[in-house]
Amino acid sequence: MQGQNIERVEVSEPASISTGIATRYATAVFELAKDANSIPALESDLDTLESALADSAELRDLISSPIYSRADQQAGIVAVGRAMGLSGSTVNALAVMASKRRLFAVPRMTTALRAMISEDRGEVLAEVTSAQALTPDQAARLSETLKATAGKDVKLKTAVDESLIGGLVVKLGSTMIDTSVRSKLSALQNAMKEVG
Repeated sequence: MQGQNIERVEVSEPASISTGIATRYATAVFELAKDANSIPALESDLDTLESALADSAELRDLISSPIYSRADQQAGIVAVGRAMGLSGSTVNALAVMASKRRLFAVPRMTTALRAMISEDRGEVLAEVTSAQALTPDQAARLSETLKATAGKDVKLKTAVDESLIGGLVVKLGSTMIDTSVRSKLSALQNAMKEVG
């Protein structure tokens, strides 16, 4: 080994690797959908896919478990995609991802696709998590408030997390606004520790 110049290579975190992979696939899927004028179909596919991932532990296992072979993942995701009524281009993209063992990046890919679709429309995507589901009126008022801040139309992607107790957590681009009761209680607890 003497005389050899050995370099240290920093290994990226798995999350950043996953994000890079997801972004590459999202870009390809988005460009294909845009060329085919099928962005609305792609949005519908994303709604269906995200809902299925949220509801099905088996589907989450299929995309993330190393137990399944490439062929099993590919056959499984194609069968599931067709059963859900996903478009042919989305099913094909998922099949390619399975053949490359990249299905673990599907959740990040759907997020990246949503952002690309919003940007293409001149919108900004805001991820909103609330303790209870927002009413249509609350969502409209929040969207208008965020529009004033962002200077663009804002599309809301909402989720419910009862552990927030109350309030909202809003992620708009790189800005995060946390008005949740859980966050306020945590800050109060930390302040009390400093006093005591």
